[in-house]
Amino acid sequence: STQSTGHILAGTIKDVVTRYAHQTGHSVERRFGWDCHGLPVEYEIDKKLGITSSEQVDEMGIAAYNKECRDIVMRYSNDWRRIVTRMGRWIDFDRDYKTLDLSFMESVWWVFGQLYEKGYVYRGFKVMPYSTAVHTPLSNFEATQAYKDVVDPAVTVTFPIVDDPDNACLLAWTTTPWTLPSNLALVVHPDMIYCRLRELSTGKVFVMLEKRVDALFPKGKKKEKVVEILSTFAGSTLATVHYTPPHM
Repeated sequence: STQSTGHILAGTIKDVVTRYAHQTGHSVERRFGWDCHGLPVEYEIDKKLGITSSEQVDEMGIAAYNKECRDIVMRYSNDWRRIVTRMGRWIDFDRDYKTLDLSFMESVWWVFGQLYEKGYVYRGFKVMPYSTAVHTPLSNFEATQAYKDVVDPAVTVTFPIVDDPDNACLLAWTTTPWTLPSNLALVVHPDMIYCRLRELSTGKVFVMLEKRVDALFPKGKKKEKVVEILSTFAGSTLATVHYTPPHM
């Protein structure tokens, strides 16, 4: 890609560190590296070839698609060399490396293998941005490429309380509904006041923060009540409550 002020700042910091190491008697190769991000490159090729689905890639052939991607990786190499040299950075462009090189990828796998054999690798769980188009999680860099501010509707979700005599549900508000399938717990403030209420139109019973009742259950056109407060209590009393998560 072309350079931004972020690239220049990061490059300057790297140059300061390696230059200091060199001047204090350490051996520093200072080879320029090309970080060939896969998805941004594929995005450019998809636009160029009018590809909108993975089936079209299969029809074209993986080898042919990869060749198209490799052909544009070095599109801006001359611009990078000119600007980095102008900055006065000590770096070797003639013995550069690319993250798409087989030798580089094999070295990364070797390092990972060493970490695994020493017991430093563990399996964890984390909510990740996911591309349904290419069927893979996205890195922070990839996910923010198309970032823009939008107005998202909030979602209020019901969580049925286990063994409740009124079949009451906890109410939780979220702007990130894609995290619900991995939900493990609900958080309440121990000192804030919560309430148990009945919705008059349906007879359903809910538990929620008392201060948010008017926002979630606004009064009707004639200012009539739409809910009945049954009881109030501190959030700490909900610590032992169990509920059925939305994915069950």
